[in-house]
Amino acid sequence: MDDLQQFDQIASRYDELRRTLGQVIVGQEDIIQTLLAAMFCQGHCLIVGVPGLAKTLLVRTLADAMDLTFRRIQFTPDMMPSDILGTELLQEDPATGRRELRFIHGPVFAQMILADEINRTPPKTQAALLEAMAERQVTVAGQTMHLEEPFIVVATQNPIEQEGTYPLPEAQLDRFMFSLWMDYPSRQEEVAIVAQMHRIAAHQVSQVFSCEDLLTIHRLIRQMPVSDHVVGYAVDLARHTRPDDAAGWPMAKKYIAWGAGPRAGQYLIQGACALAAMEGKPSPGIEHVRRVAPAVLRHRVVVNYAATGDDIPASKIIEELLAFVKPSPA
Repeated sequence: MDDLQQFDQIASRYDELRRTLGQVIVGQEDIIQTLLAAMFCQGHCLIVGVPGLAKTLLVRTLADAMDLTFRRIQFTPDMMPSDILGTELLQEDPATGRRELRFIHGPVFAQMILADEINRTPPKTQAALLEAMAERQVTVAGQTMHLEEPFIVVATQNPIEQEGTYPLPEAQLDRFMFSLWMDYPSRQEEVAIVAQMHRIAAHQVSQVFSCEDLLTIHRLIRQMPVSDHVVGYAVDLARHTRPDDAAGWPMAKKYIAWGAGPRAGQYLIQGACALAAMEGKPSPGIEHVRRVAPAVLRHRVVVNYAATGDDIPASKIIEELLAFVKPSPA
């Protein structure tokens, strides 16, 4: 099967995957679509939401449907980097009686990682994930080991508990392609969740495609052509978040302390390409960039004290940004 035929199948395979997830996950359609867009790009995601919204179930079900090895890491204040990466232990060979150092792999050696409540662990342990997320490799005791592809980290944070937490530094946040806000379900969805809890708990999802298929989709999405005016629009969105930029958006100068860097523009285009491929379109448009913009920019726009005083969150600033920045003619 050639690349064109495989690309034409992305939309149908996405629909099949979405239906499979719908057998277990009730609602959260926007979250599922954006999370799948990140996975098709091999991008990492940060999900912010209160406990009990099925974040763990969603990620585990995705791993099962894609035949990915899955590990869940529950972050705690006493966790050490070796608890994530692994450590060397002195072991005795029962046959020869010789002792030798043997590396015991940590939970990071999986294809899909759920980093649960990542802001509950100290910065030193948080940073243990940084090299893995950025380089797809880890270094332990001077030895560098590559992680199996695809390697995707989905981290969660609880927005209502701040005591005993360690906010993620900007360098770590910037490694996440998307930041998703998972809200409570509607009443109708919650009725379905409660009524079907036993069936959902016992349901086994079928494998929709393999990890090799996921790698192929990632390669095809990277090869998608993108028009200059779409690239220009993504760049303009990122530049308008910078208070010292020549673009001179008044709201940025008033309310933003730090804006998005060039990686935001890259992720805007990658996410737009993924959405376009999932809809069976050969190239992304302005509307695709606009749809992924909140998830890309939400954790990259740092508001200042004036915004806090006026009760202007980053989400409101991004909403105003999308209304202010106009695309150039095609």
